[in-house]
Amino acid sequence: MASGEEDGAVEEKETNNKKKRTKSAIAIAWLTVYNIAMTAGWLVLAVAMIRFYLQKGTHRGLYRSIARTLKFFQTFALLEVGHCAIGIVRTSVIVTGVQVCSRIFMVWFIASSIRQVQNQESVILFLVVWTVTEITRYSFYTFNLLNHLPYFIKWARYNMFIVMYPLGVIGELMTIYAALPYVRRSGMYSLRLPNTYNVSFDYYYFLIIVMLSYIPRKKFTPIVHHKTTLFAVSKIISEINVHMCKLYIYIL
Repeated sequence: MASGEEDGAVEEKETNNKKKRTKSAIAIAWLTVYNIAMTAGWLVLAVAMIRFYLQKGTHRGLYRSIARTLKFFQTFALLEVGHCAIGIVRTSVIVTGVQVCSRIFMVWFIASSIRQVQNQESVILFLVVWTVTEITRYSFYTFNLLNHLPYFIKWARYNMFIVMYPLGVIGELMTIYAALPYVRRSGMYSLRLPNTYNVSFDYYYFLIIVMLSYIPRKKFTPIVHHKTTLFAVSKIISEINVHMCKLYIYIL
């Protein structure tokens, strides 16, 4: 009787292990396909940007030419939040969600919504940074899943952020800052009182708060050391302080 129970327990354990292996294989296959697709997508964006600049000789109009492809692949990255939520990727859902949603916000609610900023150099700056970063990141994940990780991709993954991170932050901050006058004049996405919902929302001040949210990031402080970068950041921060003072007066 005891032997039969032991055999049953062993069979159940083996069945569970097979199910786990099957789920793991399916997860790896899906993640591999996903990362290959995202690598290809960002490569398409890189080629499109290079081709546009070679043909036109200017960055003006570049964003508009790639906007549809950019919005598709950046929004498609929401799947990464789902990967974390169901446990096939061991990363915080909150951290991944914030990272992905901040990118989507920049694409849909800043660059695509406010046409006046699309030709700003800062937009091209964060686009180039995003493209290089994502090609490196997704190719790293792909080769890692295939157990064949080239050294230069591994090196790029863990070293390029020293340059790319502050440049990306500066590009995003300067783009939001450039959008402020247009947002204030148009009143876009703002809700004024009185209204049916008895709620007030000012997109202009919301963007200022978004800009302030960039400052406490710990990763940004130790790697921003060049004088030009410090000058750009200090200028933006000083302008933010002016706007915050105006906000304080406005509230009073």
